[in-house]
Amino acid sequence: MAVATQLSTLPSVTALPELPTRLHQHEKRAASQNSAPAIGLLKNCKTLNEVSQLHCYIIKAGLSGRSFAVANIVSACTDLATPGSLAYAQKVFEQYVDEEEDVDDGSLFVYNSLIRGYSQVGLSQSAVSVHVQMVENGLVPDKYTFPFLLSACTKMNGFEEGLQVHGAAVKTSLDGDVYVQNSLIHFYFECGDVADGQKVFDGMPDRNVVSWTSLICGYARRENPRKAVSLFFDMVDSGIRPNSVTMVCIISACSKLQDLSLGERVCAYINSLGLKLNTHMVNATVDMYMKCGAFGTAKLIFDGCEERSLVLYNTVMSNYAREGMAKEAIDTLNEMLSGEGPRPDRVTLLSAISACAHLNELVLGKSCHAYALRNEMQGWESILNATIDMYMKCGETGLACKVFERMPNRTTVSWNSLVAGYINNSDLESAQKIFQEMPERDLFSWNTMIGALVQVSSFEEAIELFRTMQREGIKPDRVTLVSVASACGYLGALGLAKWVHRYMIENQIHCDIKLSTAMVDMFGRCGDPQSAMLVFNNMKERDVSAWTAAIGAMAMEGNGRRAMELFREMIAEGVKPDEVLFVGLLTALSHGGMVEEGWSIFKSMEETYGISPSIVHCGCMVDLLGRAGMLEQALDFIKGMQSEPNDVIWAALLSACRKHNNLEMASYAAERLDKLNPYKSGISVLLSNIYASEGKWSDVAKVRLQMKEKGIQKRPGSSTVEISGRIHEFTSGDEFHSEMRHITGMLDEINCRLRDAGHEPDLKAVLLDVDEENKELLLSRHSEKLAIAYGLISTSHKMPIRVVKNLRICSDCHAFAKLVTAIYDREIIIRDNSRFHFFSQGLCSCGDYW
Repeated sequence: MAVATQLSTLPSVTALPELPTRLHQHEKRAASQNSAPAIGLLKNCKTLNEVSQLHCYIIKAGLSGRSFAVANIVSACTDLATPGSLAYAQKVFEQYVDEEEDVDDGSLFVYNSLIRGYSQVGLSQSAVSVHVQMVENGLVPDKYTFPFLLSACTKMNGFEEGLQVHGAAVKTSLDGDVYVQNSLIHFYFECGDVADGQKVFDGMPDRNVVSWTSLICGYARRENPRKAVSLFFDMVDSGIRPNSVTMVCIISACSKLQDLSLGERVCAYINSLGLKLNTHMVNATVDMYMKCGAFGTAKLIFDGCEERSLVLYNTVMSNYAREGMAKEAIDTLNEMLSGEGPRPDRVTLLSAISACAHLNELVLGKSCHAYALRNEMQGWESILNATIDMYMKCGETGLACKVFERMPNRTTVSWNSLVAGYINNSDLESAQKIFQEMPERDLFSWNTMIGALVQVSSFEEAIELFRTMQREGIKPDRVTLVSVASACGYLGALGLAKWVHRYMIENQIHCDIKLSTAMVDMFGRCGDPQSAMLVFNNMKERDVSAWTAAIGAMAMEGNGRRAMELFREMIAEGVKPDEVLFVGLLTALSHGGMVEEGWSIFKSMEETYGISPSIVHCGCMVDLLGRAGMLEQALDFIKGMQSEPNDVIWAALLSACRKHNNLEMASYAAERLDKLNPYKSGISVLLSNIYASEGKWSDVAKVRLQMKEKGIQKRPGSSTVEISGRIHEFTSGDEFHSEMRHITGMLDEINCRLRDAGHEPDLKAVLLDVDEENKELLLSRHSEKLAIAYGLISTSHKMPIRVVKNLRICSDCHAFAKLVTAIYDREIIIRDNSRFHFFSQGLCSCGDYW
């Protein structure tokens, strides 16, 4: 039977049966002078109705005023732990207090029973109130009162109240009682006062297993599992035999440490003690093995259990769901429903719904939702939030919204689930709308939206949203900074990039491998390889992604030799390269003109590292050979490829043909490209530019007519420059910037000084059929020149000017930037769509090889 069908056939929760007939028979037989059996039956009651009937019997027997009877009635009610049973207990208690004249030990027992009952069900304030009433009536608390009171203070996080209880225990000289001391240890640790908890333990002359267990569990719960394990072995060495609670606690500590070896040592110790494994110990052991990744061992223990509790099923399912093993989670649910297993509860459903979301199991997900509705679980926010997430991941945004709209209490998690769901369904507009409507946004909300904007390349919007987040007082974490670092890198915003790095250090945000790698990549893309390598060299751990980012930074700089050195260092450290790393390395070698090294690395991929070169690696090799002017070898390489060359391969060859003015091969490559991707704008533009550079205007017109017929539009050239943390964008021929009058004045000055220095504009860079005067004017208004001019008038002397160009820099702009650095004594860094160019003192880092 399918899981969905099994869920639908489960009945709703029904009332428990009434008091058995045996109680009525007992009532007839019992004599008034012998009511002890009836009072003894109180502890077996399962419903309030049963307690009430026995209470009637006790009243008829004339024993309702006896403290022993009242205490047992109160105890039975508190054991049931329902609002009705506690109200009944309070009523019985109040009647007893009103009628009681003499205070005796029996009265103390009644008070203690009610305090215990309120404490057990979490009505801590009521427990404290009963204690106050007890003291006012002249009763002195005993060693049983204080543990119950401290438990109540712990549950309501009443640190001040607990301190008063501790003081009262000192005044009554009960602070030396081992039971009171054990309760004090538990209270202090649960309230976060580790020092006082340890102080109580250290001052105990006699410590039993509960004392040690309270201390061990305290450290384990306060996120210090290693200390808990150390104390456990101290306890064993002192000759104290652990009990099942100790073992559950120490196994859970091993789970938190994810230390399988230590966990197995503890399990071996349990076996050597001959301790009988109860359900709590089995559950903790299975959880430990699963959290340590030993799923096979955990499954063997689970399968070997004759009696599997609901908690055990939930432990197995939740661990499977957390580790992404959704199928195994569903299989466990199926097994649970197939036999005589327990009924699923809300914890079961959370794991099941999560697994359905992971597997896109809409039918089963709907069945889980229906089961929750039938069994009145729709009031649990966690269930509804998981259901929203499940419907979103299954593509049912409408159903997700219906669940959301019918929620009685929408938490921030609910809103976040909706926002993340729209993003996963590629509906950024709806996600932004919901984000703006949110009554309250937490860090996850901001991280989700910033990350989404980065994913769709809306980098400026991502940065602006990050600034808004800061204005609203939300402190970013490392997840935020990874997204912001990525945006900074793509924008080339070095000023903001440095601020992000400084913010991370000053606010002591934990910089793990992922964030450090993002920082290396950010600085590399922003044209600051020195800072990139500084971050990289300070990393304590470096995986292949970190090495890839460092090699990528060298590739952007065109420093092939340093890229090779980094590769050798990585291999020496035992890090295995992957496919992505070889792309970055081959790119660096290509930009550095290192053909022999490139061939060597390409061959070693399969021969040495067992990585078959992909189409991307082949494209790198074509680019390497083409840049070096080895066009025939590049074409032979393409023809010898095992897989069919794609448009990227032919585009790399076409680009090389333009650089080396090979019209014949360019036409050949363009034909292949047109068949593979006839609507790709860059191909037609590149071919048109090749014809234009050779003055073949009829061929240019033919290509541009074809572009028009296909609806292809040329992407306009644009450049950005960062000034005082703000990004300013220019397009070629731009006339709309607010400072354009000053920019054109600066350009005129630059051109005069360049002419005086003997510079002649490279009119071949103008790819339009116009006269030379117009060519010179068009050339002077290229976007990178506008950005450089604006940088000169907007920054102080000696301040580097950083420009990001969306297309490849032309030969005239390259020569222009070199001369500007010499004449104005300024550094200029230009990142085009291929690499960085570092201009200084009339030279470029590329050595005119790009």
